[in-house]
Amino acid sequence: MPRDPYKYFRVEAQELLDQLGQGALELEKGVPAPDAVARLLRLAHTLKGAAGVVRQREIGDRSHALEDALALDRDSSSPVPRDRIDLVLTLLDDIGRRVALLTPPPSTETVAPDQLDQPVLAFRPAVDDLDALLGGVVEAHVQLGVLRPRLEQVKRARHVVDLVVDQLARPRDPEAARMGHHTPNDKARSMVEDLREVFSELERGLGYDIEQLDRELRQVREAAERLRLAPASALFVFLERAVREVARTLGKRVSFTASGGEVRVDTFVLNVIQSALLHIVRNAVGHGIEAGDEGRRVAGKPAEGRITLRVSQRGTWVSFACTDDGRGIDLDAVQRIVQRKGLCLEGDRKMPPDELLRLLLKGGMSTSGAVTDVSGRGIGLDVVREAAERLGGEAIVRTDAGKGTTVELLVPLSITSLHTLMVETSGATAAIPLDAVRGTLRLTREEIVRTEQGESVLFDGQAIPLVSVRLALSSILASARSATYSSAVIVRGRAGLAALRVDRILGTAQVVMRPLPKLAPAAGIVAGAVLDAVGNPQLVLHPDILVAEAQRGGTLEVDATPARLSILVVDDSLTTRMLEQSILESAGFDVDLATSGEEGLVKARAAPYALFLVDVEMPGMDGFTFIERIQADPDLRDTPSILVTSRTSAEDRQRGQDVGALAYVVKSEFDQGVLLERIRTLVG
Repeated sequence: MPRDPYKYFRVEAQELLDQLGQGALELEKGVPAPDAVARLLRLAHTLKGAAGVVRQREIGDRSHALEDALALDRDSSSPVPRDRIDLVLTLLDDIGRRVALLTPPPSTETVAPDQLDQPVLAFRPAVDDLDALLGGVVEAHVQLGVLRPRLEQVKRARHVVDLVVDQLARPRDPEAARMGHHTPNDKARSMVEDLREVFSELERGLGYDIEQLDRELRQVREAAERLRLAPASALFVFLERAVREVARTLGKRVSFTASGGEVRVDTFVLNVIQSALLHIVRNAVGHGIEAGDEGRRVAGKPAEGRITLRVSQRGTWVSFACTDDGRGIDLDAVQRIVQRKGLCLEGDRKMPPDELLRLLLKGGMSTSGAVTDVSGRGIGLDVVREAAERLGGEAIVRTDAGKGTTVELLVPLSITSLHTLMVETSGATAAIPLDAVRGTLRLTREEIVRTEQGESVLFDGQAIPLVSVRLALSSILASARSATYSSAVIVRGRAGLAALRVDRILGTAQVVMRPLPKLAPAAGIVAGAVLDAVGNPQLVLHPDILVAEAQRGGTLEVDATPARLSILVVDDSLTTRMLEQSILESAGFDVDLATSGEEGLVKARAAPYALFLVDVEMPGMDGFTFIERIQADPDLRDTPSILVTSRTSAEDRQRGQDVGALAYVVKSEFDQGVLLERIRTLVG
């Protein structure tokens, strides 16, 4: 990854620009000029100095121009002229665009020019840092998991010492004891007793240190996850600026107020909804607020229109409700448009208000009489709806003729941090978002109703479809053993309710969902994956897709999926494990993971595998020793092994061949195609 010389400058510059923009808007509201201007001058000077450090002369020149503009009102007791505030905001916009251009492109896709005005994008570098921190903590947790078997080894060693002490404590030669002579057992017993005490202290200390480290790592991991969230107030200045500019363009007087800025939201969510909120406030000014002071006075309203944004948290959801005190939506005009487009009910019956507002959210309709830069093209509310649906939320419109309109976005606080119900099926663990769970059942075979449409169960007096999670995940999870009893989780999706049969319900957990690697595509019911305490991936299931699959009836056949060969990856590096897993799964293999040679040996003896893919350098048992143990086991010696390592010497290659590895892959020369070809050759 190329070095980013502007990484910290962008973060600092964005903070300074936010403060400068907020300060300029406060000046416009009548904040006393001398103190406010002095503060803004200090901020502009800091920005100019930071730009000089990273040799961004154009940003430095505009920061200097900003100082010149502000200095004109440093000692004035009069309000800052409107044209001066316009100049300050224009310079800030120009600087903001230039700072945004310093961001390394995340891909080869072209960045649209209007995206450079969206300040929430400035959170992305910080989020990348937090993700790196979180990844490091997860990796450290994996290493901690490797330490736990060492504690067990210490316990076994101490047990051996206890046996030796017991052996030495047996009665010695009675004649030697009578003569008072010391035998070799006396000294050996004393030494072994000292050794036992050392082992006991080591066991206690190691156990305490591991538990303490585990607690601290969990706290750091939770803190890093919380830091992915940003205050909703990060959007307020951006939206207030938009209201100001649209009102100025249309010649309207409009104020903007916002509350609930302390609510913290996932930065990805903020990035998605900021354009939707922009459309909402622009529509509020363009469509909602009446034109001209006289029109508002006639309606008994103050001359200045009001737009209010209220942010509130509702459990794991957050509401962004934007209200204007304008004229409200002309539902009669919407009805005429609906009739003209042929969308009305039979007999041209008038649609109820809720239905009209729902159609308005679909887009393609505008009650504006002319096309302008602000409105008239029939777009805006459809952007709001699409943003909400992309996040799994909803958009709601309420209007009151003559009094105003409220557009509300209800979206998750975070789409990465989820409270889930953990279940086990076919020996694998999966997670279901808890807000979709409506209950659980303990089922017997007699309680399951079988029809031509499939299986169903009763829940709250209602027959709902029953689907086995192992069936829905037939391409991912192995078939489960039949049992007299089974558990079911009642899940609500957009299509209704369904019961999901699982082997066991493990409890609830707060997890951080990660997208699946691009090389490891999965069925639609898989929303993402989480990592457990030792780095093993677990699937997060999509409630809507699961319910839809359940309602399709008997279309899912577990036998329709051919058997897949299973490969065991043994590597202490989380990054390497996930990379190899994604490559192998995308090639059609099932993959099991082990974080150490010891764990790999246990798994190798517990289940059949077609091949072992093994790292060389691991704490404890290394890859060479692992393969030696495999070759010494009559049940495992015929399973081929491949070593994947950073060691390149001829001696290491020869040792790999001597212990029985059938291939030796060097990480620095790693080629995905070559690896898969070798695997297919070995497993047939």
